[in-house]
Amino acid sequence: MTTFPALQPIADRAAFYTALRQDDLGAAADALGPHRWDTDLAAGTLTFSAVDDPRRTLVARAHLIASIAPGPRSVLWGWAHPNGGGDANIAAQLRAYGETHGIAELSSPEAPFPSDAAVDADWITEASHVIAGTAVEITGRSPYYSAPIGDAGTRAVILLDAPLPPLTVAHAGVRMPRILASTTPADPRSSVWDLARLAGWTLEWADDAFSAATVQDATGSMTFRFDERARITAMESSLGATA
Repeated sequence: MTTFPALQPIADRAAFYTALRQDDLGAAADALGPHRWDTDLAAGTLTFSAVDDPRRTLVARAHLIASIAPGPRSVLWGWAHPNGGGDANIAAQLRAYGETHGIAELSSPEAPFPSDAAVDADWITEASHVIAGTAVEITGRSPYYSAPIGDAGTRAVILLDAPLPPLTVAHAGVRMPRILASTTPADPRSSVWDLARLAGWTLEWADDAFSAATVQDATGSMTFRFDERARITAMESSLGATA
């Protein structure tokens, strides 16, 4: 499903990092058991609360990136939103990126949907994930939450500063086979490079043909092998403290 073609390649670069951090957020929320979520954009918070004991919570600082509304068929960016939420300077990084790279969808306060957009619930949900991935790539912040607002089909895209541990190679290595099975960026090799950049790991290419890349931190290493079309053909890991 295509939503915003100009944004998809940006979101794709961060695809693996985004997926891993979303997985961490899901695990942290699921640790509460059955839970609900509440957002207070005025206070800039999003809270997950256990249903059986509301005192058990996961509270994250919330930054409104965009609202996606089917009525006007448009995306209203957080930096232009009259009600805002969180740190407006974070949302404004998308505008600055759009101005620097000539991407009108990011640099205009309100971006219209493509004329051929289906504008059903599935399309809007997918658009929210593309916009969120774009925000992760540009700001370096993650995870995010795609929140339904009201009954008219509007969704808010919210970047979170959540109390999650840093993403390590050892932690990612356990989850990466599942992530690779469900996440399909157009250029997986670029997404591996960006995963290392966003996570703060080191990366070393095997050769000038970029046929393999090894990412590493103090907890271990992972090697990704690529074919001539930049697709991942194999992944090997060595987890545990490195010298």
